[in-house]
Amino acid sequence: MNQNQKHAKYGILLVMATAMAVLAPVRASDSEGLELMNEAHQVYYYAGEGGQARVTMEIVDSRGRTREREFWMLRSDLADMGDQRYYTYFLKPADVRRTTFLVHKHAEGNDDRWLYIPALDLVKRIAANDRGSSFMGSHFSYEDVSGRLPLMDTHQILGQESVDGRAATKVKSTPKEAGTADYAYRLTWVCNESHLPLREEYYGDDGEVQRRFEILEVADVEGIPTAVKRSMEDVDGGGHTLLHFSELSYEPPLEAQAYNERLLKNPPREYTR
Repeated sequence: MNQNQKHAKYGILLVMATAMAVLAPVRASDSEGLELMNEAHQVYYYAGEGGQARVTMEIVDSRGRTREREFWMLRSDLADMGDQRYYTYFLKPADVRRTTFLVHKHAEGNDDRWLYIPALDLVKRIAANDRGSSFMGSHFSYEDVSGRLPLMDTHQILGQESVDGRAATKVKSTPKEAGTADYAYRLTWVCNESHLPLREEYYGDDGEVQRRFEILEVADVEGIPTAVKRSMEDVDGGGHTLLHFSELSYEPPLEAQAYNERLLKNPPREYTR
């Protein structure tokens, strides 16, 4: 091997060694990021083994006009960080009363979602590509209600940054597959103490923030830190939605098998008043 060949060989080895040194912490960061986002998802979407809450929804449009809705939300978990069942029954106002929403959340594959519209006596199946559509006219999407599993994204820890005086870890999440999310990437500020996602920002392909989620109030419910006041802001188009949770419990209200299509038209009587 001549001198030039030796230099070329050493140059290639140096480039490979440098690349490995650079990539190693990225893989570690991705692993740590996924672990942290799994913790946040667990605390926010899987607290207890299920639960129930009475929710008041205040929708404010870009012109400041306000609408209110009130509903019950029920949840049962089939497995920790696995399949779940969600059910929502609307109490107020009159034009949405008796509207129901049912979700079969799957750890693998697309979720199944149904909406019952009583005025039409119609059960509507919500397609997977409608996951980003507005939930009952609010600034929350259908996917926001039941959540997106962290394993569907890659996660990079960006550093420490406080939110309203609470220490948090900032994470960038990017969909692994294009078209599976309604954002190009998402930034999440995970509380270092409770692991709740204190703030989330959703960015479009242009790099501009489109929506912003925030937890405005946290309370201890049966020993579990719970976001009892939450907001979603439409940064791009204006307006926001506030959610207030009351009558909270982490006792699963129904058996998992009760969350079927019959429940859409035949709600449990205790949640219709």
